[in-house]
Amino acid sequence: MIQRKQTIFLLIALVLNIVCLCLPVGRFVSQTMGADATLTNLWIRMSDGSLQFSAWYLFAILLLSCPITIWAIISYKNRLFQARLCLCCMLLMVFWYIGYSIVKFWTAPDLNAELVMAWTYFLPFVSLVFYFLARRGIMADEKLVRSMDRIR
Repeated sequence: MIQRKQTIFLLIALVLNIVCLCLPVGRFVSQTMGADATLTNLWIRMSDGSLQFSAWYLFAILLLSCPITIWAIISYKNRLFQARLCLCCMLLMVFWYIGYSIVKFWTAPDLNAELVMAWTYFLPFVSLVFYFLARRGIMADEKLVRSMDRIR
């Protein structure tokens, strides 16, 4: 059934991923008198307006999670496959944080700046929680169906 609570959890996670895709996730604050730069998921916008595409993999991870989430929503008839898709999305959110750490520890020293997180930094974590809740609900439904099959 598509009217399950898991669908709501997956839709919320999808919206959070899209919001995180569209908004900046951090700001590089220069340690010297240089200007600041803004980190989005796709690029780093320098103060002079130039773009540095060293954070493209953050964008790729979030962009990949969106169709997988949609696929999980529409594959409601195959609960085990849906649970695997949720697990895949959870792993992608963990990889996003690993990628963000790479940007923080490798790109920030190159720019001679410190990376300050924006509030959107926490959206993939909230999305991860919703993927976990959806997976838990899917597995509970699967357990219920299996117990009903045993009774028959």
